[in-house]
Parts: sequence; C-alpha cells; structure tokens
Amino acid sequence: MILVTGATGHVGGELVRRLAAAGEPVRAMTRRPAGARLPAGVEAVYGDADDPASLEAAFAGASGAFLMSAQPVGAAPGPTHDLALARAAAEAGVRRVVKLSVLDAGAGTDVIARWHAEAEAAVTGASRDWAWTLLRPGRFMSNALQWAGQIRAGDEVAVPFAERPAASIDPADLAEIAALALTTDEHAGATYELSGPRSLTPVGELSVLGEVLGRDLHAKALPPAAARAGMERYGFPPEVVDAIMRRTLESDRGAEVLPTAEKILGRPARTFTQWARAHADAFARAVGVAGETPT
Repeated sequence: MILVTGATGHVGGELVRRLAAAGEPVRAMTRRPAGARLPAGVEAVYGDADDPASLEAAFAGASGAFLMSAQPVGAAPGPTHDLALARAAAEAGVRRVVKLSVLDAGAGTDVIARWHAEAEAAVTGASRDWAWTLLRPGRFMSNALQWAGQIRAGDEVAVPFAERPAASIDPADLAEIAALALTTDEHAGATYELSGPRSLTPVGELSVLGEVLGRDLHAKALPPAAARAGMERYGFPPEVVDAIMRRTLESDRGAEVLPTAEKILGRPARTFTQWARAHADAFARAVGVAGETPT
C-alpha cells in the first residue's frame, strides 16, 4: 500500500488518481479526510505533521510513501513537518520513499538552502533503510491558479516579477514521475531536477491563458517593493523575504529547460498551453460579471 501525503494538493491529488487508475492500493493522507474528493477505492485518512499519533496511524502498513510538506520556510526553526513525516515513515517500515523537494535544494547557504538541505537529509540519511528518490522541480504551472480570482473578475492581473522567466512544470508530470519511482526500482537513489518544456515569464503565461480563454488578458506589473511588502504581510520572516528577493532578482535559475522529465517519461513534458486547457474552468468568469450576459 502506498501512502500519499498532501493528497488533496496539486501534485498529491494527481498522484492519487494515477496510482488508483493503475490498480495500486492507495491511502490518501489529509487534514480534512471527510471533505476529500478521491477516486473510488482510495482510503482517506487523517494526518497532521504536528500530530505524531495521527502520523503513526496514517503510515501503518504502508510499503511506499510520497512525502511533501507545505510548511513555509522559516515558519519554525527547521523543517519540522518534513522531519516528522520521515520519522513516521521509518517507524512504519516503509520500503520506498519519494520526496517532493525544490530545485537546487541544499545548494547555497541562505535560509532556504539550509531548510531544504535538512529536509532532504531526513530522507537520504545513511540510517534510512529504504529506497529513496528526490524530485526537485522549479516553478509549478499550477502557481498560475493564484490569478484565478482576478481573472474571473476582470482582464487585468496584478503580477509580481512579471518579466522573470521560469520553465514551469505541470504537476501531472511530477505525479507520473513519482508513480514510476514508487512502483518500480528504476529510480532508487536518484535525484531529479525537473522543469517543463518551455521558459515563460508570468506575462507570457497570462498571454497563453488569454488565448485559451478567448480573452484579452493583460498584466499589471508590480514593482519589487510591492512583492516584498506582500510577502511581509503574509508573515514571511525578513531573512526568508531577503533570500527570495535575491534568488528572484539576481539569478535566472529555474528559467533553463531541463531534459530530465522527457527522459524519464519517454515523451515531451506537458506544455503550459496543455495545462491551461485542462484547468480553464478554474478561470471562467462568474455569471453576471459586467460585460457578460447571464444564461
């Protein structure tokens, strides 16, 4: 049985669906199992990284596990959620682990690098008696969903770092790679840095969304100071904000198209246009918005 943490997220949800369709026994861990929409036959189980007893129950009997954490960098002295998930997997005797990490995890010396180096070490340490695989994607195509509310309301979208390119990857491709690593021995001990097939700026992604939706969408570029202020309002510690700003403004890392996903999948990675078509409903205007006629 394979346990998927973050099972209602963009990658975890895709992974649950893929494993279930392949006939693999799947347990989906979420903090809200009662409201989870899961394929038939998938077991929903409560699990919270801050609740050790819930993790013990969630991991019990699992032979494989997909580990991911949404704990923001700097929210604790270290990646406590990643450490708790790895500890629970070890105590349950899990034999295969796939860890969702980030591009360049552990590279560098800033707070982001230190955080992810510790999180990965919890999975790859010499004391771990399992086959592990690390997935290190850059930007997700699904990040564009943060614009959905603005796009449903109008044609102008406020965008930070509007001209900063990234080779975003479709979470569905990540899920497919994770499924391969969880169900075969071919990817044991591998660290995969991953991207999508094309580098686009947020302005470019917005243009693609406009074409898919048949609308004239345009960006309102926010200055760096506004992006910084937004992160501060969200509660990011100053050290984390500084690291994000430096990484975004002083480096183009993440803009390069990497060949890894295509090599693993044996086909081209999905494009942003394909992702946008698959998720167009999330951006659809509400009935009654100015300029539209209710039906």
